[in-house]
Amino acid sequence: MLPYFLGCPSWNEPAWRGTFYPADLRPAETLGHYSQVFNAVEGNTTFYARPSAETLQRWAQTMPEGFRFCAKLPRDISHEGDLREQFVATETFLKLLAPLGKRVAPLWLQLPATFGPARLVELAAWLDEFGDLPIAVEVRNQAFFDKGDAERALNRLLHERAVERICLDSRALFSCQSQHSAVLHAQSKKPRIPVRPAAFSSSPQVRFIGGPDLDSNQPFLEPWLDKVAAWIEQGLTPCMFLHTPDNHLAAAQALRFHEGLSQRLPGLPALTLPQPQVEQLGLL
Repeated sequence: MLPYFLGCPSWNEPAWRGTFYPADLRPAETLGHYSQVFNAVEGNTTFYARPSAETLQRWAQTMPEGFRFCAKLPRDISHEGDLREQFVATETFLKLLAPLGKRVAPLWLQLPATFGPARLVELAAWLDEFGDLPIAVEVRNQAFFDKGDAERALNRLLHERAVERICLDSRALFSCQSQHSAVLHAQSKKPRIPVRPAAFSSSPQVRFIGGPDLDSNQPFLEPWLDKVAAWIEQGLTPCMFLHTPDNHLAAAQALRFHEGLSQRLPGLPALTLPQPQVEQLGLL
């Protein structure tokens, strides 16, 4: 059992076959393999589309009980209209996720850059409606990063409710000078916002967006190794998610992060890749 949660944006990455996954691993088997190594995943898939009930039942049968699926609210809830008008849609979404049980922790509300200080009353109402759930919120409006009244109001609202403020660190990505299409695409889509480490509950949340070269990412990861180690020593259970531009190296980046954390926390359990099953031939 790890004292923190570690994972990637997704488990279904074809580029991992032959490295993190066996080359002949079937798509239906990727979640089982992934969850033997990592104990958490970002629920990005639910932001874009609601999974079917059958899919959720299959996930529930595959994910270990201690696994964490940080499900994002669908974008039609988080990005379209007043949050106070989304109570029913949120309830319906939560009922859909019910087969996963406590694995959905925390539920992620990712707000658009257009969601500014004037709409904090909406956020407060939505959080109060679903306050019995572990929730984390990601903001992208620049007013929430200027260390002024708006940011203090946001932090106070979240802290009073023990709701995490998700910290997104994209500095490594934007330090890249590469003209590779994956890097340019990521730089055009990912927010470039100041880093705000926060621990408003027992489970601080970090999303690290790296570049395509793991060695170049390392100077940006070093402070997080220290921070996560300190949180663990304080008795907190942080969640750390690692990205790369096309996520082809996300699993490798996560494994490297754990290796670095093990140097700071001797005795931390090692992560080991499952060995391929070899058919035992009987003797004739």
